[in-house]
Amino acid sequence: MSVAILIPARYASTRYPGKPLAEIALPDGTRKSLIRLSWEAAQAVPGIDAVHVLTDDARIRDAALGFGASVVMTSPDCRNGTERCAEAAERIGAEIVVNLQGDAPLTPPWFVEALVAEMRAAPGVQVATPVLRCDATTYAHFTEDRRQGRVGGTTAVFDVHGDALYFSKEVIPWLDSAKIAGAPPVWHHVGVYAYRPAALSAYRAWPVGRLEGLEGLEQLRFLEHGQKIRCVEGEAHGRVFWELNNPADIPRIEAALREMA
Repeated sequence: MSVAILIPARYASTRYPGKPLAEIALPDGTRKSLIRLSWEAAQAVPGIDAVHVLTDDARIRDAALGFGASVVMTSPDCRNGTERCAEAAERIGAEIVVNLQGDAPLTPPWFVEALVAEMRAAPGVQVATPVLRCDATTYAHFTEDRRQGRVGGTTAVFDVHGDALYFSKEVIPWLDSAKIAGAPPVWHHVGVYAYRPAALSAYRAWPVGRLEGLEGLEQLRFLEHGQKIRCVEGEAHGRVFWELNNPADIPRIEAALREMA
């Protein structure tokens, strides 16, 4: 069963224009762009047949070609990464398509492996995504972002079968901090998805959902149209995970890279 990792990247980010080309300081003193680090994270996943950067921007295309990536140019009309993946998937022809977002270079390879394994083991699962239980540090980052009025990471709640009930940029469920003992029962949604081509094709044909528009979370379109999303619980194994949502996240990612060195 062929698997392709697609890395959608756009220059015109509302919160952080030019984000894929933002430079990250590495522990050895060198610097690499966010899109290059994300591509390297994809390359580290075993058992993948192909990795492609998807963009509609010549600056990102040229940067990606410069470090040796395969690039698929997509329409500027794509409204989010899932639509970009849907367009590219029609040309690539993989049986499982993995969307590794270009702002998540800390994504551990075993998260992607777990998604692919779930899709292979459960033919009825059309969309899958990883979730990671927050540790105290990540939970503190989430709540501090909300206090400062910043949009930080995304949280998820799911049913007893592991199928998503909702995703939000708010920290859900609400917790009484006085009653938290140990790891908070909050699940961080890791911005990676595995899809079957039929699910991507359907997604592209649907209009933007009401909740999708309000939250700015593309995966909610699936839920609003009755398509289940399987949440696959992951383990950090000592790794810190954080996406680059705002310029304030760069020091967090740089600190995580130093810890991994």
